[in-house]
Amino acid sequence: MVVSRELSVHEPGQRWGSLPAWLFFACTVLLSACTGNDEMKRDLPPHHTEKGYRNLYIDDPDKTFFSFVKMRLFGETEWADHEATADQVPFQRMSPDRLQEEHEHTRISWLGHSTFLIQRAGINILTDPIFSSRASPLSFAGPARYIPHAIDYSELPQIDYVVISHNHYDHLDELAVSQLAKRSSSATVFLVPLGLGSWMTDAGVDPDKVREMDWWEQAQFGDLTFHAQPSQHWSARTLFDKMTTLWASWLIDFNGHTIWFAGDTGYNNKQFREIAERSPPIRLALIPIGAYSPRWFMKYYHVNPEEAILMHQDLKAKQSIGMHWGTFPLTAEPPMEPIQRLMDAREAAGIDAEAFGTMAVGESRIVR
Repeated sequence: MVVSRELSVHEPGQRWGSLPAWLFFACTVLLSACTGNDEMKRDLPPHHTEKGYRNLYIDDPDKTFFSFVKMRLFGETEWADHEATADQVPFQRMSPDRLQEEHEHTRISWLGHSTFLIQRAGINILTDPIFSSRASPLSFAGPARYIPHAIDYSELPQIDYVVISHNHYDHLDELAVSQLAKRSSSATVFLVPLGLGSWMTDAGVDPDKVREMDWWEQAQFGDLTFHAQPSQHWSARTLFDKMTTLWASWLIDFNGHTIWFAGDTGYNNKQFREIAERSPPIRLALIPIGAYSPRWFMKYYHVNPEEAILMHQDLKAKQSIGMHWGTFPLTAEPPMEPIQRLMDAREAAGIDAEAFGTMAVGESRIVR
């Protein structure tokens, strides 16, 4: 396994000649106090801060959990009854036997929300696995899954790699991580953004099986390469750790056959074009299309279907699949609204239905 990093190199300073030792020491302390922080800031990548991370193309709004509660309870937006229309979400049970079958092409299976099982050349990869029935720190409260689980997760094939986009509860699930770590006998490698390594080991993952990565770093395992790439989002696991760990999208490259996983993101017209410029051609993109309403509150960090189309175009993806919908009642829009809006936006953009579509929860599809 090889991890590529760009490292800052500091050149040694010039000699101070015959200055007395005490004066040299005093000057060193004074210079460190005056310039040390500035040098540190210059050496940090632009998305890093002294306390964590930030987005590059928006001014991150000063919103908290309590802002969400206020919006949810006292805002003017009417929230859909997700459970009442949950039966409209396409669903099918996954066949464990089928998942064990070898196939010469890539097989993509959607387990709901942002969880995909990606299979190619005998390798099994999970994205943002969530096995819990709630996207919440509490087992008795918080957004409850309104569609069934598509499979008994113990029947999944052996998972070789897990990619995590960020630490929100609908993307980083302690139950899933701990079960995969125990089941795998430390065989599964977890690829995570910067700052999540200690959380993973606390959840039971072997420290040697965790790879923390910054944007534009890559980890190579034979013919398989994972690229951590930018997205526009944020992180928080508690009330006190906002933006202290990084968030990321991921490019998974099977020796030229590429799959891009967005995780969760808002839209800007720079980062996804940059990803296209710096990456090999993207064969398949997994792009969020849900959790966008009310727009005034969600737009910085969650794309709507119209922006998902723009992402597809910016990435120059050959094909895209919509995700992050139809599973948890995170936002106000009805479960099936993202699908209709995606169809309308796709037609308006002149994009073929096969170029950007959706899957049923539990469906497996061969990507030729």
